Amino acid sequence: MKRIQLLFLPMIALLITSCSSVRVMTDYDTKVDFNQYKTFAFYKTGIDKATISDLDKKRIMRAIEAELLAKGMTKSATPDVLVSLFTKSRERININDNNWGYGWGWNPWMWGGTNRLDVNQYTEGTLFLDIIDAKNKELVWQGIGTGALRIQNIEKKEARIKEFVAEIMAKYPPSKK
Repeated sequence: MKRIQLLFLPMIALLITSCSSVRVMTDYDTKVDFNQYKTFAFYKTGIDKATISDLDKKRIMRAIEAELLAKGMTKSATPDVLVSLFTKSRERININDNNWGYGWGWNPWMWGGTNRLDVNQYTEGTLFLDIIDAKNKELVWQGIGTGALRIQNIEKKEARIKEFVAEIMAKYPPSKK
């Protein structure tokens, strides 16, 4: 029996971590030298258009600021780049058909052979982070993070926002390969 429990532990861990993951995609201008960017500021005009609460905007901006400061950039009134954000969300539904039998009808080799349908509804959020060249006012880098938003309290919400931003900003600046 212990052997069976040990076999299920990795599967449970995989399920838990896969639910909390953030899928990240990035796009950038390949002609831009990102080493030239040393200072940043937030692009208020773009951030004001985001359709989330002002509290969540502040949480996201604090997380972005912490990530950029950790990368050696400094906040400035005359920045090299402007940082903007945009959000989207949509309701998602997962349906799992847990049919434990084989074929049609009753299966004598399966215990309690029942069909069980699990339906799970959740909100999927997408966070767009834009890095804009302050001189040219042109988009030079964009990071997009998508993941489930299952948030019960403020602490978990802040942790989830930090996770989203950290996963996206891990791809900035883009590495030359």
